[in-house]
Amino acid sequence: MTHQKRKSSSIAQETTPGTTDLPLGGLPPAAKRRNRGKVTTITTNPTKNHEILDGPNALRASPDAEDKSESFNANKAGLRKGQIKEEADDVPSLVADGSSVSSLSELSDAEPPLPKLTAKKEEAGKNKKAVKEAAPSAPRKKAKNEIADPEADGEEEVDEEEVKEALSRSPPVNSDYLPLPWKGRLGYACLNTYLRFSNPPVFSSRTCRIASILDNRHPLQNPNESPHPTKNRPDKDKPADEALGRAYVENIGLANARDIIKMVRWNDRYGIKFMRLSSEMFPFASHDEYGYRLAPFASETLAEAGRVIAELNHRVTTHPGQFTQLGSPRKQVIDNAIRDLDYHSEMLSLLKLPPQQDRDAVMILHIGGVFGDKGETLTRFRENYKKLSPEVRKRLVLENDDVSWSIHDVLPLCEELNIPCVLDFHHHNIIFDSDQIREGTKDIVDLFPRILKTWRRKNITPKMHYSEPTPQAITGRQRRKHSPRVATLPPCPPNMDLMIEAKDKEQAVFELMRTFKLPGFHLFNDIIPHVRKDDNKVVKLPKKKKKGDEEVEEEAVVTIPDDEVGMGGPEGRVYWPPGMEEWLRPVKRVVKKKDPGEKATPAKGSKAKIAKEENVEAEEPSVADAEAAAQIVAKKGKASNAQKKTTTAGKPDKVTKSSTKGKGAEADVPIKNSKEPVRSSRRKRVNYVEEDEDD
Repeated sequence: MTHQKRKSSSIAQETTPGTTDLPLGGLPPAAKRRNRGKVTTITTNPTKNHEILDGPNALRASPDAEDKSESFNANKAGLRKGQIKEEADDVPSLVADGSSVSSLSELSDAEPPLPKLTAKKEEAGKNKKAVKEAAPSAPRKKAKNEIADPEADGEEEVDEEEVKEALSRSPPVNSDYLPLPWKGRLGYACLNTYLRFSNPPVFSSRTCRIASILDNRHPLQNPNESPHPTKNRPDKDKPADEALGRAYVENIGLANARDIIKMVRWNDRYGIKFMRLSSEMFPFASHDEYGYRLAPFASETLAEAGRVIAELNHRVTTHPGQFTQLGSPRKQVIDNAIRDLDYHSEMLSLLKLPPQQDRDAVMILHIGGVFGDKGETLTRFRENYKKLSPEVRKRLVLENDDVSWSIHDVLPLCEELNIPCVLDFHHHNIIFDSDQIREGTKDIVDLFPRILKTWRRKNITPKMHYSEPTPQAITGRQRRKHSPRVATLPPCPPNMDLMIEAKDKEQAVFELMRTFKLPGFHLFNDIIPHVRKDDNKVVKLPKKKKKGDEEVEEEAVVTIPDDEVGMGGPEGRVYWPPGMEEWLRPVKRVVKKKDPGEKATPAKGSKAKIAKEENVEAEEPSVADAEAAAQIVAKKGKASNAQKKTTTAGKPDKVTKSSTKGKGAEADVPIKNSKEPVRSSRRKRVNYVEEDEDD
């Protein structure tokens, strides 16, 4: 961390109410941001600029997801290690002490997480036995209602008593009702996996580290040229200018906002009309020290996105993270929460949506931790709710969680404060009042009239959340983890707006469309493994001979209109099967250099021996085999054959000798001309499995 850690007392003094020059919870006024200079041309493509990172919350099935295992498997899909921002990068400490700016301690009254193993112990833990010896002899037992550290490594220990209790619980009682024919809207959260791995990538959760903001406060080494990650970086020997650092992070936010338009148009093409916007769209906008207002610099861009959302009758919502809590006993956490809610409200307001769509653009929030006493926490929540601005109160809705607050806790509070209540089916199956209701979806239907009434009082379209636990989950903590996709629909009204909180994002929506033949299921098809036909690429054409026998190498661009780039092509190939994230990226080619003095491998020697005995050349692949191979595999095969022809062209005598030795073979097998390339005797048949293993 390059910046100095601020004390809680100083933060509280700077955010004291009543200051006229610090609107929205202490954020600096927009009028001070000028002279952005050359930073406006920064590269926001993470494949070209290593400072641009993926926001971790957008990858998760839900902002309240328990740990990394609930995130979309971006590394398997092709993101390099370190490209996803670690939440702890800009947090001084995750330990619940008074100096920490992290609100992890606000989630429960639990002890701080275990310290990570030192490098020495990590080295000693190469096998399971060493890890056991290196770990503490008495591991910390988690509190019953504790939220795990979302950045914790490895699998947490399962309490034997907890397993016994889970196995002895009554089976869930589920409804047999399916909301068909479906007339509602299915949505996904924050990230579109297909667009994220298009070229260029399209996503609205780019972020950076605070260190990058501080670095970019310095002018460039060459101010007359555009920034470059390596060739033209900020010069730290020059005086720092806060406006330059602000402009740097603002440009990242603008790139995110512009990509909303492509994401919404993509959704509309494939029958999706509902999406949660990423809270990480404008990095650090609600930060106590590095925060900023969105107007006026983002007003035009967000308004343009809002025009597309309105035109296509899309619904957008937001879900502030699990650290945004209004029931905490700590003033610092409350101040942070109010700033965060103000930021989300401003972002939605700047979309300038029509009245009904603007009302439907809600912000979902959890009550948060219990802090020892539910009654006192609810009292603090009521008091802090009254302090919120009218714009925030207009958009705020409450959701039951899977840790402490059941629907029987949240619904009465919503009815009292006139707040819409979001029912999360997955959370309800984990935390519920067993004296009033049974686990499952059957009994919860009786509460629908009360839940829906909280929405109609404000004339807002109701919404619910649905997800499913992983198949191997047993205990309550394990069942909190979201599965990559869902298998069925909950017994909600058929016109409900249903947010699918799953790791595979839009693919989980596609899965439901296919399973139940929902509207739009015919609009998309399976992608070709590792192949994209909707990207503009520069292709080298074959050399053409001009007058005078001059060979000229030409290049051509496969022209696809900008509006069609990343849109799946005319066949709509945007669906990838479960577990096939790697299909989103090109095949990873590994070129192995051959040693000129290398001896033949056993496989080569065996094949040469067979060819010698049978006096025939290696069998050529059949037409059927070629047709069965995928397009990308066929291309790789052609490239491999060309390389083999080149390497064997200079050794015709050896091939001729081995192919003509024997029973009068000279009459049957003609001797090859030394100038002609000889086909390799090791022409390999390939299939998908072999290619995956090779790569």
